[in-house]
Amino acid sequence: MKAALVLLALMSMPPTANFGMARDKARVIILGSGTPNPDPRSSGPAVAIVVNGHGYLFDAGAGIVRRAEEAAEKYGMRALQAPYLDRLFLTHLHSDHTLGYPDVILTPWVVGRSEPLEVFGPKGTAAMTDHIKLAYGEDIAMRSKGLESLPPLTVNVHEIEKGLVYRDANITVRAIPACHGQWLHAFGFAIEAGGRSIVISGDTAPCATITEACQRCDVLVHEVYSAARFAQFPAGDKTYHASFHTSTRELADIAAKARPKLLVLYHKLYFGPPDEVDLAGEVRQTYSGTVVNGQDLGAY
Repeated sequence: MKAALVLLALMSMPPTANFGMARDKARVIILGSGTPNPDPRSSGPAVAIVVNGHGYLFDAGAGIVRRAEEAAEKYGMRALQAPYLDRLFLTHLHSDHTLGYPDVILTPWVVGRSEPLEVFGPKGTAAMTDHIKLAYGEDIAMRSKGLESLPPLTVNVHEIEKGLVYRDANITVRAIPACHGQWLHAFGFAIEAGGRSIVISGDTAPCATITEACQRCDVLVHEVYSAARFAQFPAGDKTYHASFHTSTRELADIAAKARPKLLVLYHKLYFGPPDEVDLAGEVRQTYSGTVVNGQDLGAY
């Protein structure tokens, strides 16, 4: 089915079961604020937006389903309990953003997800999904055809391009081209939900498209690395991060132009012990707006 037809079909679909929550503003939950570095305090990059009792996931870093369950318990959000995780948006296919993808496919299905999993991601997402299902083929067959008798595992993949990719009664999601080094298909997302405008950068070097998408947005969730620590690197070691990611100094400039009401740091590269690096402080050196160092299970 062509992408436009898929979008129209989804726009007409009712979202998953509402749990009686009053209509309220969207809340941004950081499920994982980390990077490929295995910091036990930070799960892999993942963000949830919860609005009107419905949950939407953005990226699927390691530990995502358990972090979602923690958030559900902490904030009383049933929408983030595993059986109700059925909308996932992927910025790009780097491993740290997709290690939790098999978890989102399988775990909610095992514990009772009744709706198909709808996945929106860049070119290559369909092939990745097929290979995940193939890798877990024996597990899927045993659970569906054995004594558990689970219903068929259904994952509907929609490979996206820039522009409007999803809309329902609660949320509108637009894909924004990101500047992530040599990745040809990498996106951020601009979201309108519950009366709030939210931009999630995904992985990106400074990129005008992200700045333009925010423009006084309510929340800008942006990746970052320490400029102070980066300055200590040998010149030959700087090429990768300068091409693929955004420093605190660069982010301060982006935020000054984008003027978000709240800037939340995630996908944080400290280049040293986190307790010894003040990322938000580095941004504040040249940016006067409100900035917080996003933490796992932080709500904004």
